[in-house]
Amino acid sequence: MRHVVVIGAGITGLAAAFEHRRRHPGDQVSVLEAADRVGGKLHTVDFAGHRYDVGAEMVLAVVPEALDLIDAVGLTADVVQPSTTSASIALNGRHHPIPTGTVLGVPASVDDLVGSELFSPASLDRIRAEPDAPGPALTDDESVGGFLRPRLGDELVGLLIEPLLGGVYAGRADALSIMATMPALAQALQHEPSVLRAAASIRRDPGAGPVFATLRGGLAALARALVDRSGAEVRLGTTVRAIRRTGTGYRLDCGPASAATFIEAEAVLIAVPPPNAARLLGPLAPDAASALAEIPMASMAILALSWPSGQALLPMGSGLLVPPEAGGLVKAVTISSNKWQHLSGQGVLVRASVGRIGEERALRRSDAELLADAGQEVAELLNLTGAPTAGSVTRWGGGLPQYTVGHLDRVATVRAAVSQVPGLAVAGAAFDGVGVPACIRSAYAAVDALGN
Repeated sequence: MRHVVVIGAGITGLAAAFEHRRRHPGDQVSVLEAADRVGGKLHTVDFAGHRYDVGAEMVLAVVPEALDLIDAVGLTADVVQPSTTSASIALNGRHHPIPTGTVLGVPASVDDLVGSELFSPASLDRIRAEPDAPGPALTDDESVGGFLRPRLGDELVGLLIEPLLGGVYAGRADALSIMATMPALAQALQHEPSVLRAAASIRRDPGAGPVFATLRGGLAALARALVDRSGAEVRLGTTVRAIRRTGTGYRLDCGPASAATFIEAEAVLIAVPPPNAARLLGPLAPDAASALAEIPMASMAILALSWPSGQALLPMGSGLLVPPEAGGLVKAVTISSNKWQHLSGQGVLVRASVGRIGEERALRRSDAELLADAGQEVAELLNLTGAPTAGSVTRWGGGLPQYTVGHLDRVATVRAAVSQVPGLAVAGAAFDGVGVPACIRSAYAAVDALGN
């Protein structure tokens, strides 16, 4: 029997603990978490009479990891699909429906964009001509904006791709890696120089089934179920200060120096954000620590807001994305009471996102200031009348890793360095994607790395 310690009780750490126990039921597994709750960005609160997600609000249903894990812990009966996923771009007081069939905003044909008043005739003509005069194939990592702007123009990147990427990564198109954030498109572009034809080769059939899903009681239910079903020991309020090699494995120094506690383990799986992981890995795998320290982190906040029912001019659809050039505080708005049937019927519930990389100053406002300033923007964006009846702010400081140019090389460096240290593995949102399924996939890869 081995004692395996998982550091971090977000979805990655909890999925790793569950999967390790499933494969090795005889092992002892401990999960150490510095915070006072499990789940990380799976965070559900009581708001306006509902269990409401103020972290991740849904999972991709077109890949298997999240729904398979939900099934494995017995929550499939609570899975729900959105009532609508039609969203719009808000610009200059107008709502422009997001074109369907694109790959994170990259069209497969100019026909995908015709009819959208977001784009000028000159911009559409430029996109229409791209397949006949494509640029060179993708041979090395570049930024999304750096690669796509010369081919498709500033309007498409700035008004469609930028807000879509900002919603996922809280990042900027001119800094984010095309290979890391659009891997399928990037792979196609290595063989097909036309961006439109590359997008056409990988576009998803819109009739292929639901893209997203969530849990009726909030995604934090998945975290709680993983704790219950894994049989792992979970220690909250336990900060790991250092990890040291011993003759039989590892010794973890936990808690304040004045009252330190020590935990012995044969294997350690680190599932915490890059800055924390870099600190712990420094003495064990310095090359990994250096590469992790190079990953920028963005901060953001999620605002939950509610208005009374009977809003005559409330838009249809799931919500809005706001391009940076609009100059507002809010970057995205989800009309939760439109999007999810289980959140409808008791007023208008709205989730607003604030903050992109480089916009930390906006987040220095107090909670009251954020609610007032962002709440006013949301009311104007959605034609809401009256003041919100309730509001809350959840801050995610330094919570979103940025997949900037060269990210895949950094990840490869981390994994190669860690693989040289027996009984050690890393996982998390910095490695294989920021969504819930990608974090689960990263957890399973780390369990594979620990072996028997």
